[in-house]
Order: sequence, then C-alpha cells, then structure tokens
Amino acid sequence: MTAVLLDTHAWAWSLSGDDRLSPAALASLEAAQTVYVSPISFFEVARKVRLGKWPEMEPFAPRLAALLNEQGGAVAGFDPAIAVAAGLMAWGHRDPFDRLLAATALHYNLPLISADSVFDGVVARIW
Repeated sequence: MTAVLLDTHAWAWSLSGDDRLSPAALASLEAAQTVYVSPISFFEVARKVRLGKWPEMEPFAPRLAALLNEQGGAVAGFDPAIAVAAGLMAWGHRDPFDRLLAATALHYNLPLISADSVFDGVVARIW
C-alpha cells in the first residue's frame, strides 16, 4: 500500500499517542509511503475544540498543520469535485465530515483508516 487517508479521530489518536489505534491501523500507517489528512479534519478538530467537545485536542489545535508536517504526513487535495461528490453521494449517512472524508477517499482511491464502521461498503476501510 502506497498511501492512506486518516479519519479525523485516527489522526488525533496518532498525535496524542492514544492506544485506541488498532494493530492493523498502526501497521498500515507504518507501511504507507504517504499518509494523508483531509482539510476537513483540520476544521473538525478546531470546531470541536471551540465547542468544548474535544478538550483533549485543545493543545494540538493551534499547531495542526505543523504537527502533520512533523509526522511526515500530507494534506489531501480538496476541490469542488470532492465537495459535489460528497453532497451527491447516495449514502444515508448525514455527517458532513464523514461524507467529505468518504468522497476524498473515493476521489483519490485511498483506503480510509477509521474505527467507524459507518464507512463499510462505501470506501475501503482499515481498522
């Protein structure tokens, strides 16, 4: 596998050293030549920190871009085609963050590292 896309929580857990990352997720992270994070994940972390829904990410929020760079990761491209695909996707799941992550994974043909089984049948999911 040459590249993977991280779900927001998987990226957050990798930043904080959280042991909730599965062995398969960790192995995929180590094996991938490129680990991508979607721009929507930056927004999701910042928004949830601002709303008080993710206090453990507060120390990381101001430095997310620098932290991704330090991890050797890359920001996945985000363009109108991904936004339109997320909006038009025939998928009952309504979470806009998840829809944009799924559309990004499909657009770039990347497996998504995620603990969230809601992606099953939509994208290739590693967990």
